[in-house]
Amino acid sequence: MTHQLTQHKSFNRRSMLKMGMLGSAGLSLAEFLQLSEAGEVQSPRSQAAIMIELTGGPSHLESFDPKPKADADARGEYQAIQTNVPGLEICEHLPRLAKLADLFTVVRGITHNLADHRLGRDYVLTGNRPQQALQFPGFGSVVSRELKVPEDVLPFIAIPTTKQRSGYLGSRYSAVDTLTRPKSANAISLRGFSFKSPDALLELKRRRSLKSELDNAFSGFEKQNDLLSSLDQFSRQAFEIISSDRTRKALDLGKEPSEILDNFGKSEFDYSCLLATRLVEAGTRFVTIEYGDWDTHSDIFNNLKNESLPNLDSGLAGLFKTLKDKGLYESTAVYVTGEFGRTPKINKTGGRDHWPKAMFSILAGGAFKAGQVVGATDQNGAAPTEMEMSPADMAATFYHVLGIDSKKEYQTPTGRTLKIVRNGSVIPELIS
Repeated sequence: MTHQLTQHKSFNRRSMLKMGMLGSAGLSLAEFLQLSEAGEVQSPRSQAAIMIELTGGPSHLESFDPKPKADADARGEYQAIQTNVPGLEICEHLPRLAKLADLFTVVRGITHNLADHRLGRDYVLTGNRPQQALQFPGFGSVVSRELKVPEDVLPFIAIPTTKQRSGYLGSRYSAVDTLTRPKSANAISLRGFSFKSPDALLELKRRRSLKSELDNAFSGFEKQNDLLSSLDQFSRQAFEIISSDRTRKALDLGKEPSEILDNFGKSEFDYSCLLATRLVEAGTRFVTIEYGDWDTHSDIFNNLKNESLPNLDSGLAGLFKTLKDKGLYESTAVYVTGEFGRTPKINKTGGRDHWPKAMFSILAGGAFKAGQVVGATDQNGAAPTEMEMSPADMAATFYHVLGIDSKKEYQTPTGRTLKIVRNGSVIPELIS
């Protein structure tokens, strides 16, 4: 645990239960049930999650942790603007988000020491420091295992792909990739599935019936092989999904009314965020959107202001407002993060390099507390100054608002017993 719980002297039994501390508080089941009956236990509200993976390592200094008074060799070209939350300033190229800051929390000063893209991603997307001989499951895989969905709904969808892996949980908990980003407010096909006529669906059902007969003859093999088992599960689920009105409608962005479409711009990231809201509305538990390129080693100021920042501003603002408009904000947790920040010193090619010692994340919806800043960095954005928070702490907090105990133990195929998050602790300031 890296953040300082000793700073919080107002913990009472209610707040401890709220943070999932039943076991460590020494409460018996009878006491827990008694308090629950009396209304002293508050369950997390989040029933689904949307994660935005900002691949490449976005600069905290040019986004949500601006430093207009930094040293000359660290200060960037952008100005900071005031948001609708008093005292919270963000980059001038995020004007729409500045007007909606009461809907999200900015977390500053998250820190680790893995400056490699792959290692940093693995840490941030699992909450566990990577190990060479073991692959930990990503958020979506854990959520799809813990939170059930109807038969005709995919639990974990990635737009268009994700760096998250199912790890030791097995391939049955892998993401289904759309493999494409929506480019307009029209229907998209999932993994190429689409039906141009009712006859195509009837033919699929006929083949499904034939396949069932063949499966009965080879069912014994399925129990002996995880890959075969997962393929059979995906086959069954794919049939239910692609023949489901609910899923086909969710993939058709054109079914949104104009007032919802007006929340977004026209970029692929905007449409991806709109699709994410529709998938959650249809029952999907975890949607992740991969959005880059943030690896700005050169010409950072032109690169960010001309595309990345405006698209992020438009897409995220549309996402938060649409979740609110659809009545999904209170039940959907949103987590926006990259794998690290960028160096406080501008390099010779006008860019910033990898810097895991200080990074930011954005949290919104669900049981997250909104309209605040948690954490801080020094004058040049080089290191945290108030409290140290690790990716493991962020993961434990994210799972907590989804009602998942990050200390729950899983068993790997080799017989090892591991906690979902091995070292992280819930950050109480982030919970509403």
